[in-house]
Amino acid sequence: MKKLGIALIVIGLIMTVITGFNLVTTKKVVDLGPIDIKKEQSHPVQWSPIVGGILLVGGIIIVIAGGNKKIT
Repeated sequence: MKKLGIALIVIGLIMTVITGFNLVTTKKVVDLGPIDIKKEQSHPVQWSPIVGGILLVGGIIIVIAGGNKKIT
């Protein structure tokens, strides 16, 4: 469980700092023998930094709760 908590903390930090990215796809428009026309299209992928904060807090809670187990 501790590994999951650490992973959530790292992902939460990254999602808080970086709030999105652009995904570029190439689409073939015309293909006439030697003539090849392609179109690049940008698809923005964005999320709220609140989502990163929630993952960060959840990861911290998991790490703290996982560290409080007593071995008998």
